Amino acid sequence: MRWVARLNKPWLHFILLGIVFFKAQAVMFPEPKTVIGPLPATRVEALQQQWFSRFGRQPSAPQKEKMISDELDRDMLFQRALDLDFHLRDKIVYDQLIRNMHFLNLAEGRNNSDLFQQALEMQLHLGDEVVKQRLIKRVQERLLLESPPVAPTETQLHTDFSARQEQFRLPARLSIGHIFFNREREAEIKSVITTVKQKNLNAKTARYLSAPFMSGYEFSGQSPDQLTRHFGAQFVKELAQAGPVTGQWLGPIRSLYGLHYVWIAAIEPAREAQFEEVKSQVRRDLEAKARAQALQNAIAALRNDYEVSL
Repeated sequence: MRWVARLNKPWLHFILLGIVFFKAQAVMFPEPKTVIGPLPATRVEALQQQWFSRFGRQPSAPQKEKMISDELDRDMLFQRALDLDFHLRDKIVYDQLIRNMHFLNLAEGRNNSDLFQQALEMQLHLGDEVVKQRLIKRVQERLLLESPPVAPTETQLHTDFSARQEQFRLPARLSIGHIFFNREREAEIKSVITTVKQKNLNAKTARYLSAPFMSGYEFSGQSPDQLTRHFGAQFVKELAQAGPVTGQWLGPIRSLYGLHYVWIAAIEPAREAQFEEVKSQVRRDLEAKARAQALQNAIAALRNDYEVSL
């Protein structure tokens, strides 16, 4: 047949054999993988010191192993960014290396392009934590684009809400007003309280008796956490212990700033949250979990491209 005769060419056989040998060589003698790790003893010691500073104790053996594994993953992601040349086309990396060259007093009379090239030649990008964090973040974003997390379904939202309903319980909320006494005016408390009681004043009408308070004088529908941000934990604790009742004054109650005579305008009791009230929070939580899991899976798959040494 004519097409068979066309294949019967020595030069064609030579090319085909070359392709076969090339493919066989790639299979039998693959390019060595980039080695990640092991971490030097100084870095392991630094990680342990960070752990101790955070938790006040040394990590257990499994915790130490996990800590080292996570750090090796960071190194791997950083290496991936370098392999993809992310450091050559990232504005944050560029600006950071230019700043480093100025800090080293190597910038006088030179343009930024030259400074950036010299910074790369000096390998400043390899030891800069800002650069490392930026490039790791970019690789993580790329991995999530390649293997995006699956959005939670409506059924999953309801299931998660039911399983964690106690966590979504809404705390009691208070609407209060107050008269504030700073340190210099604490001696006036008894006489002011007497005036309030004799004139049967509420918080709004008694405001003229107060010292200035930066956060204001009326707070509506406040949870304990919100009140803590305004007044401090001691105030919230003492207020709860005083047994607030709607339409009554309490105090004086101490805060971070001084003393307060507190008017209880309204109390909304703690209650179970309805699904629609917390649906957005449930969705955010599940999306965060799905993102973390997708990233974890992608990092695990990426380890196949490197030789990670513990």
